[in-house]
Amino acid sequence: MRRNIRCREFSSLMEPTTPISPRSSPLPIPHRIIPQPKGQDLDFINVVHSHLIHSHWDKLHHLSHSLTPFRVQHLLLKLQNDHVLSLQFFNWVLKHNPSSHTLQTHSIILHTLTKNRRFKTTETILRKILSSQTIHLPCNLFEALLHTYRLCDSSRFVFDSLFKTFAHTKKFRNATDTFLRMKDYGFVPTVESCNAFLSSLLHLNRADIALAFYREMRRVCIFPNVYTLNMVICGYCKLGELRKGFETLEKMKDMGLSPNVVSFNTLISGYYNKGLLGLALKVKSLMEKNHGVQPNVVTFNTLINGFCKERKLHEASRIFTEMKVANVAPNVVTYNTLINGYSQVGNSEMGGRLFEEMVRNQVKADIVTYNALILGFCKDGKTKKATGLIRELDKENLVPNASTFSALITGQCVRNNSERAFLIYRSMIRSGCNPNEHTFQMLISAFCKNEDFDGAVQVLRDMLDRLMSPDSSTLSELYVGLCSSGRNELAWKLCREMEVRHLLPEGFDKGKIAMGLQENETSN
Repeated sequence: MRRNIRCREFSSLMEPTTPISPRSSPLPIPHRIIPQPKGQDLDFINVVHSHLIHSHWDKLHHLSHSLTPFRVQHLLLKLQNDHVLSLQFFNWVLKHNPSSHTLQTHSIILHTLTKNRRFKTTETILRKILSSQTIHLPCNLFEALLHTYRLCDSSRFVFDSLFKTFAHTKKFRNATDTFLRMKDYGFVPTVESCNAFLSSLLHLNRADIALAFYREMRRVCIFPNVYTLNMVICGYCKLGELRKGFETLEKMKDMGLSPNVVSFNTLISGYYNKGLLGLALKVKSLMEKNHGVQPNVVTFNTLINGFCKERKLHEASRIFTEMKVANVAPNVVTYNTLINGYSQVGNSEMGGRLFEEMVRNQVKADIVTYNALILGFCKDGKTKKATGLIRELDKENLVPNASTFSALITGQCVRNNSERAFLIYRSMIRSGCNPNEHTFQMLISAFCKNEDFDGAVQVLRDMLDRLMSPDSSTLSELYVGLCSSGRNELAWKLCREMEVRHLLPEGFDKGKIAMGLQENETSN
């Protein structure tokens, strides 16, 4: 029966729209005792305890083989008022007789540490327990802590630490079950632990569950802090519910909290991801005028990146100027974004000016900077300047990557030099860099423009071997070229191969190829 209740509550938490019915009163905490030591056990425990409190560790070595879980439990209970000595003994046992440690001995040391607010050490021990690869151990850990709770006169923080560790280690189901069981027994997690759980859920892209959990936090009267609400805003942004994200930010003052720069940056990023740059700018204005929060480098970088992606370089440049007026120092991300933005539209001159400014301001360039500059020169057809930058990479201890080669291939394709582009492609493979779909498609298109269909087919086969497929327009360009040169059979064969391997792009019209084949056969 208990198991069925647990499953229903778990399902309720998974479903954001279903409320969880509150329990009228917490369950009583079980009180289990362990038998008192007698005879040889009692004598052994007293001797070891005496050695421990007098720091006679050398006298313990010959006794280690006589340790048992029962004796270790009682020794830890006797030492629990001295958490430092308890931990020393716990670790000593772990080294000299690890088989005498059980889930119960681990529970006692966890109670001792959390009572003394040694939470980092507690989490370290919990992580070691959870990494032991025992299948049922995470499920049994709560029970073990519960049944030793009264024995150790413990505090709720032991369960809070367990919940937080499950959250940090991204053990989602265990964390959920621990939260629900804590509620059963009247233990309320701290807001910090709940924040850890929310963060893990967002990293797992489970914004829906994160928001459901937040609502449950409020229902059980766990008061959020700014960090909590920043994650709630992030959750709404991930789900595309930007209005609710904005409403959450506006409600912060009513809750006695002040939104910080992260609150606004999160919302700005949400609008940016939806391409709503006008609203993103309004949020930036709001943060300054209504809340007195100054934008930081992340704020400006997000907006600059948004305008660069939209190819609105004038707007990006205006934000960049605002940034400098506000005395916010541009960083390497700022310059890289702008240089890449100008390079994408073939304005290598402006990219070069930004690079010079970057050097003057002593902002260290990285491989992304050079890749953006190389791309700009290549798109402008200035391949010699691009090659000169390649030589500079050695001086700066930078290693060319896939984007470097892709930029150089772009330069040769712009000049319709497919053979040279193919040689760079081969160098790219030898260097261990993996081309992406865009690189392959550029090469295929360049070969087609030069009517070198054998080269185009070779690149296509390389692409298919990597389980990539070209877009419909690139493939159409190749097939039209093959058919117009009387190689319909090869075109049809490639089509069949791609279809069998489920790599035929959507929107590609096979009928045109078949029709071309029939027309060629008729003419023959």
